[in-house]
Amino acid sequence: MKRVVTLVIDSGGVGALADAPDFGDAPGANTMANAARSLGGLTLPNLERLGLGLLADIPGVARVEHPAATVARLSERSRGKDTITGHWEMMGIVTSVPFPTYPRGFPDDVVEQFTRITGQPPLGNKPASGTEIIEELGAAHVETGRPILYTSADSVFQVAAHEETVPLERLYDWCLQARAMLRGAHNVNRVIARPFLGKPGAFARTPNRRDYAVEPPRNLLDELNGMGINVHAVGKIGDIYCGRAVSSSVRVADNGEAMTRTIELLGRIDRGFVFTNLNDFDSKYGHRRDARGYGRALEELDAALPMLEAALAPGDELVVTADHGCDPTAPGTDHTREYVPFVHLGATEGRLLGDIEGLDCVGRTVREAFASCS
Repeated sequence: MKRVVTLVIDSGGVGALADAPDFGDAPGANTMANAARSLGGLTLPNLERLGLGLLADIPGVARVEHPAATVARLSERSRGKDTITGHWEMMGIVTSVPFPTYPRGFPDDVVEQFTRITGQPPLGNKPASGTEIIEELGAAHVETGRPILYTSADSVFQVAAHEETVPLERLYDWCLQARAMLRGAHNVNRVIARPFLGKPGAFARTPNRRDYAVEPPRNLLDELNGMGINVHAVGKIGDIYCGRAVSSSVRVADNGEAMTRTIELLGRIDRGFVFTNLNDFDSKYGHRRDARGYGRALEELDAALPMLEAALAPGDELVVTADHGCDPTAPGTDHTREYVPFVHLGATEGRLLGDIEGLDCVGRTVREAFASCS
């Protein structure tokens, strides 16, 4: 029996890719290293032991001579720098044609169709930070009931609503209908429900977010399912793959709960693939340009790793990786096009592999792990 865990540090980039300027990035992005610099260095003894310091010049994290894990930097082949393209590529899907984006907001025909769904024209309709737009338009939304529509540099159609103004089920229904509406030229990769609570000046997003992704092509999760290997999703993983080929899925409020649920799963199953997303790095710190918060979150993850490693049985394997960057010191609030870490604690001795093209190195590692025990 065997378990494989893949832990995604959502946005945990380790240095700008050569084509980063093509994606609108300023030079010098390095999410983990720049977060570490904001705190004068990080204390990450467990990630250091595994070999993270070999992948980037992260203040406080040494380059160990004999890493416990096999480590590399992975470069994304897909034409994107977002959740969907990153996670999909991990499981073998390369997105060669970019999903549509809307730097000037959605066109009139899309807004008109969405208005028919909600019964009122939306507020906003522009690229924006999720926290900033609810501060800007939250009071008007509460007063009128009109939904807040916004996007970003990513291919997303985001709908924000106050939970006491628009009940969650109504917001989810609006987003499901929008998902069905956005086809053809407007086939965005995600429609996202963004509920919030609070009063003007103190609005805050709640954990009740839902992602309605475009249906993925066949991928490794389908293959594992066909092999009789259960896939257990923690965090937004289930949404990213539309629940397909997922045996169990649990939503979480934060990184801490995601780690707890992952460890609990290992206490209940003796075979299967556990796929966990740690979204706080991206949503709470990267997009909000909170470099110090990002660094502290890395230290909290590092402190939790020994509990996860202790839950692994002999023969189990762990991969720690990321889907893109979101450098909290970069201008703006968008993702950054970066290398991502590949940290593989498995049956072989640790070593540095260098740079590898393709995030699907993650999926190949998972496939080989299960093939070795079949």
